[in-house]
Amino acid sequence: MNHTVVAFLAIACYLGSGVIIALRLFSDRTGRSLPRYTGILAGLAGVLFHAVLLYQGMNNEGGINFSFFGASSLIAWTIMLLLLLSALTKPVENLGITLLPLAALTIALEMHFPANHVLAADSPWTLRIHVLISLLAYSLLAMASVQAILLAIQDYQLRHRHPGGFIRALPPLQTMEALLFEMIGLGFVLLSIALLSGFVFLDNLFTQHLVHKTILSIAAWLVFGTLLWGRHRFGWRGQKALAWTLSGFVVLMLAYFGSKFVLELVLSS
Repeated sequence: MNHTVVAFLAIACYLGSGVIIALRLFSDRTGRSLPRYTGILAGLAGVLFHAVLLYQGMNNEGGINFSFFGASSLIAWTIMLLLLLSALTKPVENLGITLLPLAALTIALEMHFPANHVLAADSPWTLRIHVLISLLAYSLLAMASVQAILLAIQDYQLRHRHPGGFIRALPPLQTMEALLFEMIGLGFVLLSIALLSGFVFLDNLFTQHLVHKTILSIAAWLVFGTLLWGRHRFGWRGQKALAWTLSGFVVLMLAYFGSKFVLELVLSS
């Protein structure tokens, strides 16, 4: 199938899914008449088209294309897959209101700014495992960040006695909070494995082109570890949990995308 057509179908499905979920969340009548799984299934169709697009764009004779926008698209696809599969059994689809349009945007950017940054076909399997676990960790913690924002809005509205509309459509506060820390806990475990595998299997994580990525990743690990400890020890929640989650996510994204942006888009221009 034509690459542009597949991209258009993936974007259309993602945006359509986001609109359906938003209608169910914000509309009093029209949206509520739509079955819950309508938006999820539309999103899953987008995931399938996106997977085809990634296969076409990242498969390279010399290896796997991990350009800046290609990697962004891959992480967006991973987030969408995790989110929509989780939504089949848990009430997390409302995160898609933010994440689905962002996934569509990564596809558009990848199409508009094609580039080549190849992970060689003969690269060690240990490096491939490290990259895969890192992507899963980034994706889960990205989802946790959006969940934290949604949770903070919900907490603020309930504290100021505005429980209608948007808040009424969300799961109970305790459920939202439990989901948040499940995501952060699993993301932290995966990030720990990614860092450990990097130290064990990669030659030197403190070489010139990796040192900033390594230091920032460790800093993000410390932030999320502190948050989980604070949650267990002091019961941190609400605005404090939001601040720590977003801080850790920003540092983690700088670790990965900051280095790729500088190396591929700034220094190479």
